[in-house]
Amino acid sequence: MHAMTPVKLLSRTAACLLVLSTQSQSQTQSPSQAGSEAPAIPTQEQLANDNNLFLAMARKALKWEEPDEPVRIVGPVYFVGTKGLGCFLFATSEGLVLMNTGMPSSGPMIADSIRKLGFRPEDIKLMINGHAHVDHAGAFAYFKEQFGAPLAVMREDVAAMESGDKNDFKYADDFVYPAAKVDRILRDGDVIRMGDVRLTAYLTPGHTRGATTWIADIVVDGKPYLVAFPDGAGFNPGYRVARNPSYPGITDDYRRTHHQLEMLKPDIWLAQHNEYYDLAGKRKRAETEGVNAWIDPEGYRQFIAGKKRAFEDEVDLEMGVEKVAAEKGTK
Repeated sequence: MHAMTPVKLLSRTAACLLVLSTQSQSQTQSPSQAGSEAPAIPTQEQLANDNNLFLAMARKALKWEEPDEPVRIVGPVYFVGTKGLGCFLFATSEGLVLMNTGMPSSGPMIADSIRKLGFRPEDIKLMINGHAHVDHAGAFAYFKEQFGAPLAVMREDVAAMESGDKNDFKYADDFVYPAAKVDRILRDGDVIRMGDVRLTAYLTPGHTRGATTWIADIVVDGKPYLVAFPDGAGFNPGYRVARNPSYPGITDDYRRTHHQLEMLKPDIWLAQHNEYYDLAGKRKRAETEGVNAWIDPEGYRQFIAGKKRAFEDEVDLEMGVEKVAAEKGTK
């Protein structure tokens, strides 16, 4: 088992942004700036209260819009995303399935990655996604317009997808993107079969009402693999998950999602944000270890446990019990 990086262990987007922005400022500081006061780093409160600041920092610090090289992960599963965002291709005998599309600017990058792998974007038979936020759904409209690819979305996220995420419960209209017409409405437990790939969609709400965890059942050289794409478990700065909740029922949604994700036992897990599953590290190890570099059931367990722990800590904070909890821990 390989040690997890500090960034991967961070369960909160705000903490990750603060770390990366600090690194970026220290690396880019010129000699003439040395000794002068460094630019102020936004606090979590500022990130929570300023949607545009949060998005601007995330897209830059986390490299959401920087192209990356595609790579085969296992059998028919390929990474085709950007340096920061996870987009995946399933190459089946009946055509291609594309999962997620990153930011609106990512469309041409993803199409180029698909071509680099020897496939054609014109052969995409279906598009699916994890949740309807701009950093994962921003370029579905591009693929529909350019290649006529149909889109399947969980019922609870259809309205967000078809409006470009207007009236979002946290971001209002700050993170809107080109709207995409949904061609197939999914429900919890729906199965998509294409060729020798079986994809199951599970409703795991919290991060959005229709956040969807996908499970891919594949067989490679006679060996079965369960590949998980967990979604819905995390919350961003400014989400209210207990007191005056961001949407009615969000607390119970998160707890059901965490329980459901805990029950999954994948061999390989991938995610919408590449730092979660250590894309760079596993890609490097795969050069010598092959598919074994991607097998990481313990990493998945730790990831979900971290999301659950962060959520319960936030509930305590919002309910004003964090001090009591701390005092109990000292006795």
